[in-house]
Amino acid sequence: MSGRLEGKIALIVGAGQTPGTTIGNGRATALRFAQEGASVFLVDRRLKSAEETLAMVIEQGGNGVAHEADVTSEAACVGMVDACTKLLGRIDILHNNVGIGAGDRGPTSMTEEIWDRIHTTNLKSVMFTCKHVLPVMRAQRGGVIINISSIAAVCSVGIIAYKTSKAAVNAFTQSLAIGNGEYNIRANVIMPGLMNTPMAIEGYVSAGRDREELIAARDAQVPLGRTMGTGWDVANAALFLASDEARFITGVCLAVDGGQSARIG
Repeated sequence: MSGRLEGKIALIVGAGQTPGTTIGNGRATALRFAQEGASVFLVDRRLKSAEETLAMVIEQGGNGVAHEADVTSEAACVGMVDACTKLLGRIDILHNNVGIGAGDRGPTSMTEEIWDRIHTTNLKSVMFTCKHVLPVMRAQRGGVIINISSIAAVCSVGIIAYKTSKAAVNAFTQSLAIGNGEYNIRANVIMPGLMNTPMAIEGYVSAGRDREELIAARDAQVPLGRTMGTGWDVANAALFLASDEARFITGVCLAVDGGQSARIG
């Protein structure tokens, strides 16, 4: 029985992860895509982390390539796309999983450096990766783009740079969906809620928060089972959106959040 992504080439940006005991969204998605038959092109600004993901893919019988790139640079995005097409022949799936929020704050204490750094990482990277992958997908007359946003885009939060950058990702992706439907290119967003991933947890712990108290407090905010999601929840949603099962779904912002964003209104 063939996998749901058999024969597909998936370019995964942010395929490494922050060190930690759990699995991040990007690494989990890379593994899930490979498990379902895709060849994965694994991009991270830390090559060692991408190579760690690749080793896990290969150990499970998958196939892939690790590639170092800082996707806030347009030149790096050009090189990434060129390398993927030369090595693997095409790009069927682009999965953007880069995002930061460290240092974010409210409007009266925001600095130019924090604002620019968060928007450059969270938004400009998405724009440039899509800019240079789209011509490949248009020439193929097909492809799938999945951008990782956050329920912060639609929920009330005090971190305005992160919120506005993720809301912009949603709007940008919807524009991609409308503008590229004629090429049979689908573009969708996944909005994770509170997740038990290294990026979400380790920064707070390093700053002095008690790990168990932090996890308990975050769990308590989730309506569904009072438990955060994991990287596998995002990976499974991405697998569905990348597969032909979602062939008539584009322009959607899919919350993967245990019902947390349902509190709106």
